[in-house]
Formats: sequence, C-alpha cells, structure tokens
Amino acid sequence: MTDPNQLENAVLNLAINGRDAMPDGGTLTLTTRRVQVEEMRRFGQDELPPGDYIQVRVGDTGGGIAPEALGKVFELFFTTKPIGKGTGLGLSMIYGFAKQSRGAVEIESALGEGTQVSLFLPRYRGGLHIEAGVRDRAAPEGAGETVLLVEDDSSVRLLIGEVLRDLGYSCIEASDGQTALPVLTSNTRLDLMITDVGLPGMNGRQLADFARQHRPDLRILFVTGYAEQVSDGDDFLDPGMFLVTKPFNLDALAFKIREIFSSAR
Repeated sequence: MTDPNQLENAVLNLAINGRDAMPDGGTLTLTTRRVQVEEMRRFGQDELPPGDYIQVRVGDTGGGIAPEALGKVFELFFTTKPIGKGTGLGLSMIYGFAKQSRGAVEIESALGEGTQVSLFLPRYRGGLHIEAGVRDRAAPEGAGETVLLVEDDSSVRLLIGEVLRDLGYSCIEASDGQTALPVLTSNTRLDLMITDVGLPGMNGRQLADFARQHRPDLRILFVTGYAEQVSDGDDFLDPGMFLVTKPFNLDALAFKIREIFSSAR
C-alpha cells in the first residue's frame, strides 16, 4: 500500500546507485517477496511493527560501503560518491518515502561484496478503491513547452526528466553549465530552464546570467539544497526567476512549473 510514482522513483534511484557502484560491471538484482513480521523489528533507530509486508530489494555486486559510512547513508546530503557526482538526496528521499508509507528501509553492505537495500512496505489486501475527485490534485500537465534541465547528478536528472516528459513537456538535458551553453545560444525553442544552483564549474546563477544575455525573457527555476547559501532570495532572484529547495515532491515541482507558466500569461 503505497504511492506508485514514489515507489517507481525509489526503485529507479536504487538501481542507478547500484549501477554507479559497479563501474567495471557486475550484477544488479531486483527481488520482491512477502515478509511476515512476527514481532517488532529494529532498523537502526527505527522500528517496524508486526504485520504483513512486501520486501522490495535492490542489490549490487559493487565495492560496498565502509562500516563507518553505513550508518550515515540516510542522512540528508550525505553521499559516498565523489564530489560533484552525488547530491546525497537519493537515499534520504527513499528513507522518507518508506516512513511515509508506514514501512522501513534496511541497508546491508560489505566492502568488496556489494550492497543490498530493502524496502519494507505494508501489504494491501482487497480491491482498488478510487474515491470520486481523487484526480482533482493530479499534477498539472504541460502543453508541449520546452524545458532545458541542467543537473549534474545523473539519477536526479533522469528522474526529473522522466517526470517532465510524462507531464507533456519537451525536455532537453544537460549535465553541467558548459553542456548547456550551446543550447542557450542556439535557435532552439526554450520556455523554461531548470538548473541546480550547485553545478560544478559554472554554477547555476552564473549560467542564468549567461542565459539572460542571449534569451532575456527566459524563465528560470533554480533548484537548491538547504545547505546552499542562498541567504537573501530577493537579491538572488531577478524577475522571471524562481526557486525550489531540495528535497521536494515531484508533484510539487509540476505545480511550481505550471505556476511559472501561468504567471507569465
């Protein structure tokens, strides 16, 4: 019993993490099974009450995680990836998703042997019941607008890009500011640029200044983490610029984008 979109994002994120942990190749394994919890189970400081659960497990045969880092992997912005290669958001968002679903997440890892992450989600019994009006707050769809997405973390970029396309936007992806420059100077139609603030090399704000030189009316949505030093939003944002902070719900991002386009009409 859980949100299907968040489950998809969680499994996709775990699969990408597993892939990244095996740069020289390996085996990525996804399994599901029923688990009957007979008595309270503890995962670190969290508890999983007795009940019937579905275990969704993603495992890799990569290098594993050092014991001293294993207890920190669910902390916001903690990452074992090299600088510029990870946001530290993936596992913290998965942890939040599991807790929100009244479940739990467990990670097991050994150096040189790989890592396995298990989601425990409450098993649902019965038919699917959709209440009238449940779609009233569905994420608003686009009308074919073109969005330039600039994000150096491949998993975050993949997730946001997939959501944008599912909503009906045309999405052009760039892994950093330098990659985005040719798109900004081209004749390609662009209705919005979504960019991480903390990009390697040319940061998001510098990229926005460059974009405005060539496209003065381009709307820009900055994505930033709580750790970023955007202390004064009024000084940071020019007209037509907007800001969302990580972590964010993907539906909330969709509403923000539609709000940006609606305000420009």
